[in-house]
Formats: sequence, structure tokens, C-alpha cells
Amino acid sequence: MDIQAEKIQLVKLLLETENLDIIKSIKTIFKQNKEFDFWDELSAEQKYEIEKASIEIENGEIIDYDSFMQKHR
Repeated sequence: MDIQAEKIQLVKLLLETENLDIIKSIKTIFKQNKEFDFWDELSAEQKYEIEKASIEIENGEIIDYDSFMQKHR
């Protein structure tokens, strides 16, 4: 059975059930399996700094690690 057929079968079972515990269990499964995106946890300032750094990289405004470290030793 392909994935689309499996989904349809699950939808049918869900629509036919009157068991609230089953529905709650399914909701819990979906909540647990939601992928975590660290971006949503960042502050506005952190997001700004990352976006700013990305633009600097695109513009070639970079320094290699060894050059940076030589200046700060």
C-alpha cells in the first residue's frame, strides 16, 4: 500500500471513531513529531546579527580564521 492510500485509510478511521482518547493520542503524536526549528527560539537581535553576517559573507566581507587569530594573539 502506498503512502497516499495509508493516509486515506487513517483519515477514514479517524472520521469514524468516537473515542476521544484515540483522537488525543493522535494529536500528541503529531505534536511530538513536529520538527524543532532553532530559528523560532532566537531573539530578534540574534536573528538580525545572523542575517547581517550572511549579507557580509555574500558581499565578500570575510577574513580567514588564521588571519583573524594572528591579530588577536
